[in-house]
Amino acid sequence: MKHAASQHEVAGLTWDRVGERLAAGAAAILPIGAGAKQHGLHMTMATDQVFAEHFASALAERIDALIWPTLTYGAYPAFVAYPGSISISDHVFQAVVTEIADTLLGFGARRVLILDTGLSTLKPVEAAMRAASDPSRLRHLKVFAGPRFVETVRQIHEQPYGSHADEIETSLMLAIAPERVDMSQAAPCPFSPAGPSRGPLSPDDKASPNYSPSGSFGDPTLASVEKGRKVLAALLEDLMEMAA
Repeated sequence: MKHAASQHEVAGLTWDRVGERLAAGAAAILPIGAGAKQHGLHMTMATDQVFAEHFASALAERIDALIWPTLTYGAYPAFVAYPGSISISDHVFQAVVTEIADTLLGFGARRVLILDTGLSTLKPVEAAMRAASDPSRLRHLKVFAGPRFVETVRQIHEQPYGSHADEIETSLMLAIAPERVDMSQAAPCPFSPAGPSRGPLSPDDKASPNYSPSGSFGDPTLASVEKGRKVLAALLEDLMEMAA
């Protein structure tokens, strides 16, 4: 798994150096990305963590920022039927994010950038920020919600639907860490003739509209490195604008 450069990652610094950087005005980045969440049969369960750390590193290279260790557990209820996938309740996740943010603010961070690679995590993170001691110093970087990302996906996608371990996520991983993708195992899902619906995916309930034996929600077989590079470029531009 790719890690941020040591000059940006607090795990590679001593506490006094962290304090000096914060006092000098460095922003604090808290990446959120699941480390144990199924991503189909073709990508590893740490896919979101890989994304979060890659994006945090790229952002820190462009601004004066320190990166805290990735929060790898969160609210991911749609995937718990797949062995190994962990989800914690919204209120517990929210409390953890608030406490971490308040601690960073207490250290004197002028800005805390919460870099969120999830979808089901968006609302609890917003609630966590409202509960923090100084929400005005917090910024929610919604990775997959920026206008350039959305427009690029609209232009290049071929799948009829998708949101998880799909054409877009798989393309991104092919551009960032291709060694973590086995395209021979990629499979389009769900299979429902009526199309998928909101709600959890199921690996074994054939009556479910979200029956997905592979765990994908979309068509990862349409992924490519070229698509991934386009999406990544758009996403990084969005992040820079969000962090400004």
